[in-house]
Amino acid sequence: MDLFDHHREAQIDAEAPLAARLRPRTLDEFVGQDAVVGPGRLLRRAIQADQLSSLIFFGPPGTGKTTLARIIANTTSAQFIALNAVLAGVKDIREAIAQAQDLRGQFGRRTILFVDEVHRFNKAQQDALLPWVESGTVILIGATTENPFFEVNKALVSRSRVFQLKSLERDDLYRVVDQALADPVRGYGERHVRLDEAALDHLVNVSNGDARALLNALELAVETTEPDQEGMIHISLAVAEESIQQRAVLYDKEGDAHFDTISAFIKSLRGSDPDAALYWLARMIYAGEDPRYIFRRLVILASEDIGLADPQAVSVAMSCAESFDRIGMPEGRYPLAQATLYLATAPKSNSAMAFFDALSAVETEQQRDVPNPLRDPNRDKEGFGHGKGYLYPHSYREHWVAQQYLPSGLQGQVFYQPSDQGYERSIQQQVVRRREAQLAAMVEGTSTPTSEALTDSPDDPARDRWLQRTVSQTGERLGQIRDRLFASVDIQRHHTIFDLNARSGLLTWEAVRQVPEGGVYSRVETVQDFNALAEQAAMLPELSRPVIFQASLSEIASELKKVAHGVKFDRIVGRNLFGTISPTADLIQAIVAELNTTGRLALVEMVPRDSQRLWQLIPAEKLPKTLQNHWRQAEESLYADTTDPRFAWTGETLTQLLEAAGLTVTWSQEVVQSDLFVSQKLCDRWFDTTNPHSYRSRLATAISAQDLATIEKLLRRQVQNQTVTWQSTCLWLTGVVKTT
Repeated sequence: MDLFDHHREAQIDAEAPLAARLRPRTLDEFVGQDAVVGPGRLLRRAIQADQLSSLIFFGPPGTGKTTLARIIANTTSAQFIALNAVLAGVKDIREAIAQAQDLRGQFGRRTILFVDEVHRFNKAQQDALLPWVESGTVILIGATTENPFFEVNKALVSRSRVFQLKSLERDDLYRVVDQALADPVRGYGERHVRLDEAALDHLVNVSNGDARALLNALELAVETTEPDQEGMIHISLAVAEESIQQRAVLYDKEGDAHFDTISAFIKSLRGSDPDAALYWLARMIYAGEDPRYIFRRLVILASEDIGLADPQAVSVAMSCAESFDRIGMPEGRYPLAQATLYLATAPKSNSAMAFFDALSAVETEQQRDVPNPLRDPNRDKEGFGHGKGYLYPHSYREHWVAQQYLPSGLQGQVFYQPSDQGYERSIQQQVVRRREAQLAAMVEGTSTPTSEALTDSPDDPARDRWLQRTVSQTGERLGQIRDRLFASVDIQRHHTIFDLNARSGLLTWEAVRQVPEGGVYSRVETVQDFNALAEQAAMLPELSRPVIFQASLSEIASELKKVAHGVKFDRIVGRNLFGTISPTADLIQAIVAELNTTGRLALVEMVPRDSQRLWQLIPAEKLPKTLQNHWRQAEESLYADTTDPRFAWTGETLTQLLEAAGLTVTWSQEVVQSDLFVSQKLCDRWFDTTNPHSYRSRLATAISAQDLATIEKLLRRQVQNQTVTWQSTCLWLTGVVKTT
């Protein structure tokens, strides 16, 4: 670059629009998008570590897509090449690739290729990029205002990590204005600008989350307003209104706005919110959406989400659609509103979805013959007995008789589940009762029995089968706990999550799946657990791995300062933290302190003091009443011992500690039952005489050795090597940081 080039670029920079001059140069200057580049987020870590893979930034105009690319250009050690898809062609791509190959071959230096408006490239141009992205010759950073999953080559998207940037929040826009007015070099810091509060509010509101539109309006207001006698540029509300006239309606009938708005409309109807449904309807009509398309979706919803809860819903939707066809617009808005309000306020049921369960059975099950009684008797009744055994329902009371209509092997299968909403509630009990009668007929033989129903289990099933059954039930139960816990805290893709007690990784790996753009931190108690989780994490890409650390609960705060400095968590989850220790005020305060201001906490705990008692496994008649009472009292006293940290807390006390730490808590307890195989080893642990903490040793303080021997003998005889119903109490707590 010679002196003339340098002078020309300096002049261009000086004359650039305010939005271009104020473009952030570092992550610290970047405003907004904390969900993507906030502390602890995946993209921020990747930029700071200079470990970028191919990226696509997707979001509305003015949200920082190009700015992020420029920040990467300023921080990376790689060569940075920028193209605009509106102006560039295959020739430009080839030149960029050739330059990247030279740098890689001669100096081993990576190249980042930034393509603005990447969706503007046609298929051939995008295909020209694909092999070089796949080989790692270039790291692609694409920016687009259109959904890349629809507008960008699928192969290119699959090799890139997509980050969605949202419209800036109001607070972010206020910060942008503050920067513009304070910066003496790139902004108006050297001018005396007075911006009225009402004018600022108007500019922020009408810019609709677009920082570029906001700065353009501010620049127009400042540059076109004459200073007063004191040199003050006064921006009043009137000036602001002239600078930015109105909010643009973002609605493209072929793009995301179209699909997102109709989605919001349908979900509002499904959620029985007539106000929200009318709002989204108005948005679509104002933007010019085809009313016939809206009516089509209304008719679908009337069957999909209302169905038999209100059988008239389809009729109302169809009648309103026909009315619209007769009268047209603008009066056609009345039947549109009527259909919307009717469906929004109607009772809801999605029982029609049962069809897809039946379709799945047809697709996956082996094709089965039509049962003989159901076959057409008109052609083959004499030769093959088709139709023989069919019971004519009208010949029976209430025009119904218990017989089987499903093929052999599917008898007893349930597809349709009537809801308890609206009209469907009236048929629910009838359907259930008739199913029970059909099942009884099948089992008892009053209808055609099946071989499956009459097959007996082996007299002496293998013990391993029972053990496997218990294990599989445990896995299913843990999966249900995991899914329910995550559903309670509304996880977003960009969240940072802290797993308080990772252990086997049940919650950690689910968190990793749910926050691909955030981060996961996991605490383990033992070296064994740490090594096991670290080994599993090593199989993930480096930037996707959870941060695993070993520490006791009391060391959480100090350890997090080392591994997650500056990070406050969006969600904290935990399972069975207090199985062996008692929660304290200091411990709970330390945990809650790690949440951010909008954070949530979710815990699920098995309450030790409310767990299954062994004396309950033995029928009362098997023991003398005196011994049974003595045994019950002795065992109950163990669970009432508050000096034992396992039994020193309840759901109420834990809730009180969380609320005192600054959370608004909702909690519930439920008794859960599961199958437990009582093995010989388990009995041995219960009655271990060498362990001072075993069940037998603890009972020995209140029960004589002779009575203990009787209890042990009876328990082993009754439940050893048997599967028993084991009862536990599960405590669910969710906490939200209190707003001040």
